[in-house]
Amino acid sequence: MLPLDLARRLRDAGVLWQPEPGDRFTIDQESVAGEVFWISHLTIDMHVFQGQPVLGFNGTTEWALDSVTLDSALWLPREDQLREMLGDRLLALEAGSEAEAEAEAESDANAEAGSGWVVRTLDGRFRHDDAEAAYALALLAWLERDVP
Repeated sequence: MLPLDLARRLRDAGVLWQPEPGDRFTIDQESVAGEVFWISHLTIDMHVFQGQPVLGFNGTTEWALDSVTLDSALWLPREDQLREMLGDRLLALEAGSEAEAEAEAESDANAEAGSGWVVRTLDGRFRHDDAEAAYALALLAWLERDVP
């Protein structure tokens, strides 16, 4: 699961979310910290209320939530969604141990040798213990780059 700090950085870097069934999100408030929700037509779906998109909680008894505005929700993109956002910039996903020798040769600060996953893109190599986080780091490198 994508760490919240990376999800926040993606949001702040301008990644827009169009909620669809299967998407994961959390409500970025301490009172519900650690709770992850999935959009589904059965339990949580998108509504428009007074012109604003809201996520409606349908028949949930464990939460005293009817709905939350989209700007209160923090999207937790899945691995496939992150790959899609990287598009043609993505070159490969490699197991960390397989990429170890190459990383040492390149001495890339983002691709330290060791376990985990290495995402190779046109912008470099990005390592993390979690594949989704490695993809997010690669996407952030592209979104947060200095453009003249």
